[in-house]
Amino acid sequence: EKAVSLIKPRFTIFMDGGSTVLAMAPKLAARSDITVATNSLRVVMNLAGSGPNVILVGGELRRLSQTFVGPLTEPTLEKLHFDMAFMGTIGISSSEGMTTTDSREAFTKETVMKHSSKVAVLCDSSKIGKTSFVRFGILEDIDILLTDSSASSREELKKLKKTGIQIITC
Repeated sequence: EKAVSLIKPRFTIFMDGGSTVLAMAPKLAARSDITVATNSLRVVMNLAGSGPNVILVGGELRRLSQTFVGPLTEPTLEKLHFDMAFMGTIGISSSEGMTTTDSREAFTKETVMKHSSKVAVLCDSSKIGKTSFVRFGILEDIDILLTDSSASSREELKKLKKTGIQIITC
């Protein structure tokens, strides 16, 4: 709900395939005043019946996450601009930035962030301070981090906040 409250009328947003980002989709079903671009089949299925204009970015299917990833996503993403991108992550740390388990997914995430005015990372507190296989962005790429309230006392969160990231706890 906090993430959805950041979306203004006529915004074009990107939603990636993370489970925390996916939780936003049902809350957008009544928003016919926005456009949602996504590489996630699950997001598309949540918004197929009603709501925003939806753009599905093609590419190579990653079955685990039901997302389209890799260099084949680039031709479409290079032509688009997003007011805000909502990104998930497997890990976020002050030393390594944002990381994930798949290099093709990292490629797509980086491309999206290059074409976004603002980037919001949505992750639960268990991912803060964690590092996964491949980096897809540095802390300077992030404008907002939305996480659960159990993260508020963690030392790593304090380090992230010092970089200028707006932290929103839910």
